[in-house]
Amino acid sequence: MKFRYFKFPLKEKSEFFGSNILKPVIPFELVSGSKEIKYNALIDSGADFCIFDGQMGELLGLDLNSGQSLDFGGIQALKGAKAFLHEIKIKIGGWSYKTIVGFSYDIAPFGFGILGQKGFFDIFSVKFDYTKEEIELKEKTL
Repeated sequence: MKFRYFKFPLKEKSEFFGSNILKPVIPFELVSGSKEIKYNALIDSGADFCIFDGQMGELLGLDLNSGQSLDFGGIQALKGAKAFLHEIKIKIGGWSYKTIVGFSYDIAPFGFGILGQKGFFDIFSVKFDYTKEEIELKEKTL
């Protein structure tokens, strides 16, 4: 299945980027029980796991603090960010997968989620084609 890169328009044209910045952001759904939320996430091969804003977990009816706690960090200098792991389903392009993801209040509220190694790259083979502005996902077969 193929997705187009998301184009973020710049306020002012950049000599380096032009009029837009392209990012591999795709639409999908978070599912828990009978609740479904449409969401967008950045495909990030450098992210260890999938992580979403804590408020998304609340909207799914999850008791976030009941999940396994996981400390995480990244390119920021601050430490002490915490995620709570929960098993949910993600729906991408009509496919539905059970996976474990993190929800955190330590990321930008209502920003894009992150699709990382555990929970996404272990399910899909991902091909980025920046020139064609295209992302291709193929389900991995065991």
